[in-house]
Amino acid sequence: MVQDERRPRLATVDDADEIGRLLHDFNSEFETPSPGADVLAARLRMLLAGEATIAIIAGTPAVAVALITLRSNVWYPGQVALLDELYVMPHLRGQGIGSAKGVELIEINVDEGDVGAQRFYERHGFSPTEPDSNERSLYYSQELTAPKREGRDG
Repeated sequence: MVQDERRPRLATVDDADEIGRLLHDFNSEFETPSPGADVLAARLRMLLAGEATIAIIAGTPAVAVALITLRSNVWYPGQVALLDELYVMPHLRGQGIGSAKGVELIEINVDEGDVGAQRFYERHGFSPTEPDSNERSLYYSQELTAPKREGRDG
């Protein structure tokens, strides 16, 4: 289990500098251009002050970040969440930071016809079968608050 000081928490505007540093490091690690930690921090201060961006960080100082944006979508009257960025410092990967709040399994859904995404996730350790069995996983969903919409009724 991860140490208490690495437990994930909801970030605030005051965490923008640390998140900017992490996101810059993320791009640097994969040799992807970055506008720099300071520019990212300035953007994050603005975004985190609003209601459409959420960040979850772990550690003091921060060693991991998940950046989530909420957006409107034509298919839903409410907001849809998108995981924009997920980064853990390389030397801390595999140490349980993602399981610090009891998360022991990550589930994703991929369209049946999207074989490229299926290959990507399988290459990264995801399986189309249930853990500890060879049973094929199926994804089911239920809209909890949204009314039935034309083209989505089943």
